[in-house]
Amino acid sequence: MSYADIEDKGVVDGPEVPGIDRFSSENRGRLSGPGMRTFLNTANAWGLGERDRIIVLGHPARSTFHKWARDAKKRKPLKLPADVLTRISAVLGIHKALQILYLTPQEGVQWLRTPNRALLFGGQRPMDLITSGTQDGLLQVRRYLDAQRGGIFAAPTNAPFEEQIWQADEIVIAD
Repeated sequence: MSYADIEDKGVVDGPEVPGIDRFSSENRGRLSGPGMRTFLNTANAWGLGERDRIIVLGHPARSTFHKWARDAKKRKPLKLPADVLTRISAVLGIHKALQILYLTPQEGVQWLRTPNRALLFGGQRPMDLITSGTQDGLLQVRRYLDAQRGGIFAAPTNAPFEEQIWQADEIVIAD
């Protein structure tokens, strides 16, 4: 069976791959208002000021940011660029992961604002990476938290054994 046959018959072998239509004007229009409203609520919960909100969204002009926020709040038609929607998606993924990993919203915000010794953060606060202005920074924090909630082990930031060097005779492999 050729690739064309698979495409024609709708046979899919593996996970569905999102098509380019996910960036269509119609989809962006459908997602923009709710996405921006949720972003603004999340930014409030995280204590982000105007400057950081603009940075997280990719540095739109201040007037553009305020127009987006105003139109979203008034439920007017709004079409954000695909880059901005991707950034909002990353923020919402981070927020959701924090809700899963921590008992209270305050604990999640505290984690964002506490220096972290994990390799990804290198002693900086996760919020520093989120507000670095890059889409990659946002996505890295999201991936880190998704891994944590998926069961990937990372020692707590203040665990004394993080710097412990294990000797070969201290490692036990169980069958």
